[in-house]
Amino acid sequence: MGQKFKNRFFIVCVLCSVLCCLLFSSAIASDISLHGFLQGSYSANVNRENPDGGEFKWAEERMQLKLDANKEPFHLFLKTDAFYDHIDEEAEVELREGYIDFTSSGWDLRIGRQVITWGLGDLIFINDVFPKDYEAFFPGRPMEYLKKGVDGVKIGVYPFFVSAELIIIPFFEPNNYPKSERFWMFDPMPSVTNRREQEPTSRMRNTEIALRAYRDIAGFDTSIYIYKGFYRQPSMLPDSMSSTTKIDFFYRKLSVYGASSQGRALDGVLSLEAAYYDSREDRKGVDPMIPNSQSKFLIGYQRQMWEDFTIGIQYYGEYMHDYLEYEKNLPAGFPKEKRVYSLSALRLTQFLQHQTLRLSFFAFYGLSDGDYLLNPEIKYNFSDHLWAAMGGNIFGEGENWSQFGQLRKNDNLYIQMRYEF
Repeated sequence: MGQKFKNRFFIVCVLCSVLCCLLFSSAIASDISLHGFLQGSYSANVNRENPDGGEFKWAEERMQLKLDANKEPFHLFLKTDAFYDHIDEEAEVELREGYIDFTSSGWDLRIGRQVITWGLGDLIFINDVFPKDYEAFFPGRPMEYLKKGVDGVKIGVYPFFVSAELIIIPFFEPNNYPKSERFWMFDPMPSVTNRREQEPTSRMRNTEIALRAYRDIAGFDTSIYIYKGFYRQPSMLPDSMSSTTKIDFFYRKLSVYGASSQGRALDGVLSLEAAYYDSREDRKGVDPMIPNSQSKFLIGYQRQMWEDFTIGIQYYGEYMHDYLEYEKNLPAGFPKEKRVYSLSALRLTQFLQHQTLRLSFFAFYGLSDGDYLLNPEIKYNFSDHLWAAMGGNIFGEGENWSQFGQLRKNDNLYIQMRYEF
């Protein structure tokens, strides 16, 4: 953790130095803009307390400042949040994004902390292998907080026949999952409290590499993806299967090879996406503590049914390779994953009152496990600067270890308020 802080502190110092050059250079005047918001986010339990006895999943006030500075061919962007968390009673400052762009006629370069979004899924991520914050998603924080930034380099090249993006990430960033104090979650070994998490070290051999090449093919935006790095969800390694006293958590090596295509069809927008997840540390599937290789795919369709009303549907599936080896070696008492897993999603959106009022409903339903997540929300824009939203997250059914079934004790209602300036 100390090394990661030093690396990021160095990046911030570099960004600040460049900002000073942009601000005080006398050669050419820079275009500078400063925006931000003040925000309150609160999420309360519906039918039971948190594991630690608390009533709230989330309660914070936050201020964000965004600075844009342009001086061709350079562009600097900083997004910084300062917030107070009432549950943990902590105040923090967080650099959410901070990068420098260099733009040329046929290529561009971005260095620093940046949010990267690949793929076509609506809250379903296949080729988007970059870190997520699920602790922000489940209590109903604004959707932008689901994505986490990574510290790295992005290079874009744009020849006439195809465009490409190369991402280099030297510092590993894992997914963030709900804390056990605030959320009821499935734990196969709840009595084992001696736990240690080990992230990949910042060495050259552990640098993550991601490549995307894309172009239009017959009216469809088509991309291919390659990624070499790590799973962002850790795998547990007990010191003993029969009498466990300690659990280590490791991030296993992963390669992803995928493709996507999106275009107009059937009076709407059709999305297709697929990928092969190559679990490089256990390609034969004999170690149940390491994820097996998988094939994943997504079919999505979105259509405007009438004025200001849109419907979106998705079908997602994944297939586990070497399933017989997985079954044979799975320890007794551990939940068994299915060879084929499928999930459906629905999004309904209606705008009213000259699009100042938005009614939305999003739902996941696990076709394999019978579990679900329901998210109704109402949002109203009082003005160009002030809006408020209220909604809920309802979980249910399925097994006590399934994706949404394990969250059935965490139903919550939330409210968001934001003033933008």
